[in-house]
Order: sequence, then structure tokens, then C-alpha cells
Amino acid sequence: MTGFGRSVISYAMPLAALVMAIAVRASGLSVDEGSLNVRILVGALSSAIMFITIFVVLDHAEAVARRVGEPYGTLVLTFAVTAIEVSIIVSMMLHGENNPTLARESVFSTVMITSTGVVGTCLTLGGWRHRKQAILRQGTSAYLSVLVALTVMTLILPTYTQATGPGTFSAAQLGFVSVLSVLLYASFVFAQTVRHREDFVQGQAHDASMQSASHESISVGVLLLLSGLVGIVMLAEQVAASVENTLVAYQVTQADSIVGAMIAGLVLMPEAISAVRASLNNELQRGLNVAMGSACATIGLTIPAVAAASLLTDRGLTLGLPAADAVLLTLALFICSVSFSTERTTFLTGMVHIVVFFTYVFLIFVP
Repeated sequence: MTGFGRSVISYAMPLAALVMAIAVRASGLSVDEGSLNVRILVGALSSAIMFITIFVVLDHAEAVARRVGEPYGTLVLTFAVTAIEVSIIVSMMLHGENNPTLARESVFSTVMITSTGVVGTCLTLGGWRHRKQAILRQGTSAYLSVLVALTVMTLILPTYTQATGPGTFSAAQLGFVSVLSVLLYASFVFAQTVRHREDFVQGQAHDASMQSASHESISVGVLLLLSGLVGIVMLAEQVAASVENTLVAYQVTQADSIVGAMIAGLVLMPEAISAVRASLNNELQRGLNVAMGSACATIGLTIPAVAAASLLTDRGLTLGLPAADAVLLTLALFICSVSFSTERTTFLTGMVHIVVFFTYVFLIFVP
């Protein structure tokens, strides 16, 4: 595609998503109302526009990130991805019958995809091209400590609390853990951007080149980014309902696991590509910032958001992982702690992560 064509799509898709979402809302069209043909058409069109807009929005987020430099640029990408994921999860939670495990599956999938799939690909390809790659151990340790604390509190602890049934928190426990998650993530962001910024930025020369590489006005980029996010959030309900209705119609087993992995994979794909490119350019720390930052933000921000939706709508929320998933999550976090314990990585380090990732994918379909 030519540069002009890419530019047109880049500017048009956020506005198209916003217009489509407003039109659907204003006309009263819904996947649960009207003729079958109309529902299929509206659902397919909404899905196609939202899918393309996700990539365009994240492209604008990356352009803004290049302008503001690291580590702020990583946060722009992270917040964009998290906003999209939250909107889709909440929309699917509120559509039709209560779906208490969807948020858990989506968050679990995000952590597994980033900590094993994306990180493993970065380490393997980067290590193969550059033999050994350097990381900032203090920064990666900070990511990992926050990730371990958040995952254990939100995905493992609910299985062992006694106030309610297995896998669930009481309203007081859910509110308490949500507040702690936000506070911990906010503390991490403060450390990353202000207090200990040098622990997450591997050299300054790259930041300058990134800022000068973007020709798009930062104000225009932010405007298109916000427009696209609003459109995606509004279209998410339509798309979520279509996916859920299709799975119910075909009586798909493990539906929540499949949908959770699909949501996580969809919103993480552009960010994963960015992380792998950074690793291939021998900027492994930036790649890890993107990958691990997504995992931390997903738990630190998504869980409180879906918890608030659950409490406000009085819909149940099951967060505790089954035993097999809890073991797999523990294994992934343990491998990360070993991989990041030194200041250099090789392709073999990445292969270990990839093996765990393929195990996770296999167990989705053969639990």
C-alpha cells in the first residue's frame, strides 16, 4: 500500500468507527433485534471496522509514543491497549446472561501471551540475531515484582478466600483488592516515569531518533487516537454480542477461554509486533517495557474496571483460576524471574518461554 493510501486509512478509520457507532446507536439497531440478515450485516460491518480501527489507533498511539519519548511512550501504548480491552470485556459481560469468568480468562490470557509468547519471541529472535542482548535488571525486576503481586492477589487468592464461594471475592474484598491494584500500578508508573526513570530507559540516543522520526503533529495524533478509542468502545458492545451469540449457537465448549484468548490476542497483536521489532533492533529493554507493561496494566487497570462494573450491575465475577491454569501461571512467572535474573539473554532463554506459551495454547483446546 502506498504512503498516501496508508495516510487516508490512518485518518479515516477512527472517524469511520465513531460514525458507525453513533449510527448504530441512533438507529436502534442491535444484534438482538431486527431480521437475521440485518443482524448479520450490522455485526459483520461493526467487527470489520473495529478490527481495522484497533490497528490504526495503536499506530497513532505508537506515533505519539515516538514523539513523547521513553518511558512515557510505552505508557501511551499501554493505556490505549488497556482501554480497548476493558471496553470489550465490559461490553461482553453486560450482554445477555451473566458471564462471570470472561474477565478472568481475558486477563489470564493477556498475562500468558505477554510473559511467554511475546517475551519469548523477543528473546528468541533478538538473541538469534544479536547472540546476546542486554537488559536493565532493575527495571525488569520492578515489572516482575508488580506483575507477581497483582496476579496472585487477583487471579489466585480468590480461590482460597472464605467469605464467598471458591474463585470469588465478596463485595468488600473485591473493592479492597481493586483499590490496592490501582494504587500499586500508580506507584509503579510514578517510579517508571519520575522517580526511577533511568531503570527503564536503555540509553537516550534512541529516544531522540524516535521523536524526530515522526512527522505527524502530536495534537492530531492524540485527537485521532481518542476518536478511534471512543468509536471502538461504542462498537465493542455490538461486536461482543455477535461473538457471544455465535458461540452459543454452535454450542462451543471452553467458550470463555477461547473468547478471552481472542480478545487478548487481538488487542495485543500490534503491541507485540512493536516489541518484536524493538528486540530485532537490539533494543530489548524497550521491547520488554512494552510487553511487561501491558501485562501489569491489564491487571492493575482492567480488574478494577470490571470489578466496578460487576458491583454497579450486581453481576457475579469469578476471578480465581482453576488449578491447571494457576500452575501454568506460576510456571510462567517463575521462568520470567529466572530469565531476568541476569543482565543478558540468549535465544535459549526465549525458547523456554515459547515452550510454555505453546503449552498454554494447547490446553485451551485440550484442557
